[in-house]
Amino acid sequence: MVILGAGPAGLVLANLLHIRGIDCVVLERADSDHVRTRARAGFLAANTVRILDRHGLSDGLHRDGRTHGTCEFRTGDGRFRLDYSGLGDGEQHTVYPQQNLVTDLLTCFLAAGGRIRFGTEAVAVLDADGATPSVSVRAADGRPGRWRARYVAGCDGRHGAARRSLPAGAVRRYHRDHQVTWLGLLAEAPPSLDAVGYAVHERGFAGHMARTPEVTRYYLQCERDTPADSWSEERIWDELDVRMRAEEYGPLRRGRIVQRGVVDLESDVLEPLRFGALFLAGDAASLISPSAAKGANLAVLEAELLAQGLIDDLVHGDPTGLDGYSARCLPRIWGAQEFSHWMIGLLHGAPGPEHESPFLNCLQRSRMTALRTSRSQQDWFAERYVGV
Repeated sequence: MVILGAGPAGLVLANLLHIRGIDCVVLERADSDHVRTRARAGFLAANTVRILDRHGLSDGLHRDGRTHGTCEFRTGDGRFRLDYSGLGDGEQHTVYPQQNLVTDLLTCFLAAGGRIRFGTEAVAVLDADGATPSVSVRAADGRPGRWRARYVAGCDGRHGAARRSLPAGAVRRYHRDHQVTWLGLLAEAPPSLDAVGYAVHERGFAGHMARTPEVTRYYLQCERDTPADSWSEERIWDELDVRMRAEEYGPLRRGRIVQRGVVDLESDVLEPLRFGALFLAGDAASLISPSAAKGANLAVLEAELLAQGLIDDLVHGDPTGLDGYSARCLPRIWGAQEFSHWMIGLLHGAPGPEHESPFLNCLQRSRMTALRTSRSQQDWFAERYVGV
């Protein structure tokens, strides 16, 4: 088994296969230090924690993660809080930076004797629909190589070799550009509130998400094609103060901006998630906007489902799970996409034609009012916000 990519999907899959004695290798373009330190999402759903618990991969998150169950909305009509851990199914998130989870998964895999090849770029998946599938690779020094396997798992993202190797017409792609762009920021600053903060402002959305007691992630809606380094730190903090209404609700705790990047909110789904011996998981299978923190959670779910199918096939000679992999994953993917799309509409002003904006902005305000006042709407939100 060849696994492309050492993110959450690839490493969960590798650990689960290795535990069952299935020979596999992970091919990763980046070096070990980069994989262990690249900052991504940090909110793990309750079901994700259960999956990691089932397979003995959760020691780090239980030791260093923090449970979280509250979000706060700030708008021109005031602010309100939802203690979502007491609504819906009564579940909460665990805040645990993705780079910490990846480090845990790498440590477990390598300690058990697993094989990973850092600095190895997958160039193409060859003959995925034939009898002898393989992956052509390029080492860090430029030397070419090839790995042969019975199956290949594409966990290498939307721009990886797995997607690029799909022949025209093999899958159907569903794509949406939400016409919203965020400036994503990581600050060496303690959280400014004990909740996830969503601020809706006429100047654009702002978000506050705690990562650790010393580090906080912020988001600022910005114009499309804004360079990540075009805003000074002073401008960033001043704009966050305005949009999060710091003068009204209390100052933000400032600190050095240590990471920044521009994110265009897009959604992307491929159907089916299989072409012959090639299976897709994580961002290679579906890209989801970060508005509802579903990406890493979908990746872990898909990795477990794919591992179950592979184990059944390779150990027990039963291909049923692999044949049904897409059918089992896609309803969960589309459910997450639907909620993410709803959240985008809740948090952002209308990006459409000027004559449509007043109508759509009034609908946005109505959604926020329902979330503030309706218990049934709050229960629905809690179930979808934590569920995956």
